[in-house]
Amino acid sequence: MKEQENSRGEQLRKALSYTKKNGYDRVDRAELEAMDAYCTGYKQFLDAGKTERECVDRTIALAEAAGFRAYQRGMALKPGDKVYRANRGKAVMLAVLGRRGLDQGVNIAAAHIDSPRLDLKQNPLYEADELAFLKTHYYGGLRKYQWVTIPLELHGVVALKSGQVVRVSVGNGEGDPLFTVDDLLPHLGAEQSRKPLGEAIPAESLNILVGSRPLADDEGSDRVKLSILELLNRKYGIVEEDFISAELSAVPAFRASDVGFDRSLIGAYGHDDRVCAYASLAAILQLNDPERTAVCMLADKEEIGSEGVTGMKSAAFDTFMEDLCQSQNVPLRACYERSFCLSADVTAAYDPNFAEVYEKRNSALVNCGMGLCKYTGARGKSGASDASAELVAYVRRVLDGAGVVWQMAELGKADQGGGGTVAVFMAERNIDTLDAGVPVLSMHAPFETVSKLDCYMTFKGVKAIYEAK
Repeated sequence: MKEQENSRGEQLRKALSYTKKNGYDRVDRAELEAMDAYCTGYKQFLDAGKTERECVDRTIALAEAAGFRAYQRGMALKPGDKVYRANRGKAVMLAVLGRRGLDQGVNIAAAHIDSPRLDLKQNPLYEADELAFLKTHYYGGLRKYQWVTIPLELHGVVALKSGQVVRVSVGNGEGDPLFTVDDLLPHLGAEQSRKPLGEAIPAESLNILVGSRPLADDEGSDRVKLSILELLNRKYGIVEEDFISAELSAVPAFRASDVGFDRSLIGAYGHDDRVCAYASLAAILQLNDPERTAVCMLADKEEIGSEGVTGMKSAAFDTFMEDLCQSQNVPLRACYERSFCLSADVTAAYDPNFAEVYEKRNSALVNCGMGLCKYTGARGKSGASDASAELVAYVRRVLDGAGVVWQMAELGKADQGGGGTVAVFMAERNIDTLDAGVPVLSMHAPFETVSKLDCYMTFKGVKAIYEAK
């Protein structure tokens, strides 16, 4: 009788209980090989795209190789056509036309391609005690103490008054110099060490060391600064005033690398949110004849609130979608109200080293797959779109049908903090939206870590959404 009771308990436990399982216990060898191949392409994407401009360039190159064409307003379109539109070189939208009309809605994956970094100020170059520095203004929610004494690269553009735009990329080429932000030596850092972590490195001290050699045969002031200006002028044809119309950023000089003896993880700068951007891009590049039109939106400015003409609040996305809708005489609002958007953004991976800030039952675990997040926001769900129960059930059904390993996720304890994505801005357009993405360790750090399995399952999940009927 006791054995029968235990057997019944096990049957009920299996039938009724929900337990997360490590994804490696749920996939076969063929899928592991596909995962490794996918992650190789992802690492190449990261190394090629250290800024949103570079990500757009890489996206367009991959898209055109896959048969996508630049969309022109009024272009005749038919099912299966693949088009893209870049927005000012810093955001990009792609679409594969489906067999159903746009009045039946579209399947969207929206991610962002900007990441926390150090932007140069408009008058950045100065000399102090025969050392040359560049002044910065940090971009996005970063922890300032993590950005000192690490190797940095410089990427961006300088727009000249003539209209010419000069590309700048220093640090990622063979033999290139690197840059850094200094910190105090421990022997003199006693007072600094007594400060709260968030105050130990003031924002105005994040000055990038760029040189120390004075201009030869000169007895004037700022000889080191003048020597740097001469080098820049010789290589790029710019003068100091041109910094005023420049967008230059310092980013970590780390290549995307396997992490761990078993190579099961990827460490890199910019996983947030290029890991989801690449999944959204790679998935749409594989589509040929979807039932519903699939749209990939790779936006800028999410890390600072999705503002500006290249952010998700911009009308650029609506303009692209309205142009597509007009080609079929479909009102944009009729398309939106029947559409679905997967807001593809990362979530926090549970870290046992900092267990006190997580609520483990509702946190994403490494290697448990794509993380679905019903709501983001902060504290009382402030700023969240909070997807409906019906919508979450729909996504569960689609992902399970495609064999995707997934889990539910939440960004830490309820009163601990929080975060946002582009989901709320899609929802404001009357588009049903759910957050989903890759769990990340050390999010917003110069070197973040993700699981290869979670990366692959997010790609597989986005593809399933694109193909959903």
